[in-house]
Amino acid sequence: MKLALAVDGGNSKTDLALVDEDGSVRSLVRGPLSSPHHLGLDGCLEVVEQLLREAGLDPSGAVADVGAFLVAGVDFPNEERALQEALAGRGWTAKTIVGNDTFAVLRAGTERGWGVAVVCGSGINCVGVAPDGRHARFPALGAITGDWGGGYDVGMAALSAAARSEDGRGPKTSLEQTVPAHFELERPRDVAEAMHVGELPVRRVIELAPLVLGSANDDAVAAEIVDRLAGEVVALARAALTRLDLTRAPAEILLGGGLMQAGDGRLVDAIAAGLREVGPDLAVRRTAQPPIVGAALLALDELGAPPEAQERVRREFAGRGGEA
Repeated sequence: MKLALAVDGGNSKTDLALVDEDGSVRSLVRGPLSSPHHLGLDGCLEVVEQLLREAGLDPSGAVADVGAFLVAGVDFPNEERALQEALAGRGWTAKTIVGNDTFAVLRAGTERGWGVAVVCGSGINCVGVAPDGRHARFPALGAITGDWGGGYDVGMAALSAAARSEDGRGPKTSLEQTVPAHFELERPRDVAEAMHVGELPVRRVIELAPLVLGSANDDAVAAEIVDRLAGEVVALARAALTRLDLTRAPAEILLGGGLMQAGDGRLVDAIAAGLREVGPDLAVRRTAQPPIVGAALLALDELGAPPEAQERVRREFAGRGGEA
């Protein structure tokens, strides 16, 4: 029986699954981040190699008939080629699919094979696929490519709002208390000083994003941050839909990533309201299954697996609690 290797490599974690062509899941393991943007190609593949060992395979030779590697930080064609070549050098799979992890979110959320996916994890990204196979993509390199959103930006907005609340430059917000309390400190300026001197990694502002989402119904400042995030998601989806001529189509917009899963209905409702102005037949929903399911389905697609195999892989991942 043919074997598929699926990898969802993100900026905070990596999931790896081995799936038989009939849709049965042999193993599912999780490791640290594997984005080449942060670790380089060698570092990325070292993470995958360790996960292969944890899955019970010997990475010194071929392990699967097809591999789907959907990885954050693979945003440009030259980055896809570089990862493809690096994987070919390892010889893990007879055939290899490489792409950005946003494609995994889209495939996990729909059986159509087309639509728009927006991912909000530590950062934000979007991909659109038309029924005829055309793609709409974004560099997603942060502020230098016009991006705002994801856990880092939302968390930084929370810290900034807390600081401005404390010193009077901005409106009062409950974030003035909850932000420093999260780090077991007393005041926002204590958080700023700890980050300034290196006692507290700046990257930990990502942890503040759930505080913003949880406060948005009762705090006007937090609500403004959430509304800004919703607007950025709408802007990405609108641009993808427009470029693919899908604004009048019954397209699905899939919302994935930890920030989308952590939020209550306010964020999704705001996104849906914004997209109703873009097209009357657009359906907005959060993905019910994690991106590793999409990576596995893309690998099964390449094997020509029948629909019942795809249904089985979804059931088996759900039976494992959705995530590793």
